[in-house]
Amino acid sequence: MSETNRIEYKQELNNDVDIEKEVIAFLNYHEGGIIYVGIDKQGKVVGVSDIDSDMLKIKDRIKNNISPSAMGLFDVVAESKEGKELIKIIVAGGTEKPYFKKKFGMTEKGCFIRTGTAAEPMPQSFIDKLFASRTRNSLGKIRSNRQDLTFEQLKIYYEEKGLNLTKHFKQNLELLTEDNKLNYVAYLLADENGTSIKVAKYSGTDRVDLIENNEYGYCSLIKATKRVIDKLELENKTISKITYKERIDSRLWNAVALREAIINAIIHNDYTREVPPKFEIFSDRLEITSYGGLFEGMTQEDFFDGLSLPRNKELMRIYKDLGMVEQLGSGVPRILQAYNKDCFKFSENFLRMIFPATEKIPMQVNTQVPMQVSTQVEELIKIFTGEHTRQDLQDKLNLANRENFRKNYLQSALDEKLIELTIPEKPNSSKQKYRLTEKGILMKERLI
Repeated sequence: MSETNRIEYKQELNNDVDIEKEVIAFLNYHEGGIIYVGIDKQGKVVGVSDIDSDMLKIKDRIKNNISPSAMGLFDVVAESKEGKELIKIIVAGGTEKPYFKKKFGMTEKGCFIRTGTAAEPMPQSFIDKLFASRTRNSLGKIRSNRQDLTFEQLKIYYEEKGLNLTKHFKQNLELLTEDNKLNYVAYLLADENGTSIKVAKYSGTDRVDLIENNEYGYCSLIKATKRVIDKLELENKTISKITYKERIDSRLWNAVALREAIINAIIHNDYTREVPPKFEIFSDRLEITSYGGLFEGMTQEDFFDGLSLPRNKELMRIYKDLGMVEQLGSGVPRILQAYNKDCFKFSENFLRMIFPATEKIPMQVNTQVPMQVSTQVEELIKIFTGEHTRQDLQDKLNLANRENFRKNYLQSALDEKLIELTIPEKPNSSKQKYRLTEKGILMKERLI
């Protein structure tokens, strides 16, 4: 296979190989591209002798030598071909063009664009034009309306992956604006925010009869994502058919495609209008809707080919850190392995994925909600509006006796599984809060 407008070969990595130049050219190219290290210009596989060291060097060079930050816009992965190890650098087209070498700035020495099979210097007039039209409304540039944000949940998720966030994590994860204020990415990932993702369930094929309306949010977007995944995994029931030969089990929706679709909708949602994605279950299908149409210049064919143009590169980078996303551009192709292109509906402001169910979905209201609870528990359930500290709940109920509140309100609601801890792995944490469970939400709907 020869080089193309989207594929570049490098025989080896050394000081004479300008890897930054090639990456910048693809960042400035609307389709992005792939760089292979370990293949010569004739397409012959020669392999890489010290793959771990070279991969580390490549990541370090891209991270430190290119501006604006390319974090979240590239992957460096190992591949095997003809029995030899290669390095594959996947580069997405960036939204903050022009990208350039920090050493030379926005000049023809620092900016490059992919032309045919080569990375060529970008004319100064084109550099100036791109800079003038650079996207200003990205999440990383929008200042959070709150600057008192905390990130205990995010730290826990990183620790679970064996990664520790240092005191400089806000800078490293690009949670700050240029004037060193917390940005909207930080707001979405904070322990408390106003973003809530809805998972609704209807009894029929339209939106007339709502039988469940669950909210997952007011917390780190990572936690909300995990809760949505858990909820839809629960809804993705196994349907069994007994034939005279065998028992055939199938799920309502393909599990791999479903997970990819959930994460894609959340990561690539346009949060600048404060409209979160939504998930709706009907008796015959699942609909997943995210706000924000295709990027200007991106076609549906580009989309289906898996060309990656991350709307929120900061979120993409963090979800990759936490192992919730694999290679750039892999999500849509995975979905297409189970569902055809007709399942995707495009509009100017929305992208909707419609997954038909393999069988008619049994619609049942959750009957596990207790019909009778104490008056104290009812009072507690009514005041929940998101996540609350113990003291906040006690103050809202205007209760002075701490033990009375703990025993007759808080513990009783926990025993009934109407509320849950936000940090269950650290029950005595000073950051501990409480929120309604699904049963609690249904109970509140009955009480109000």
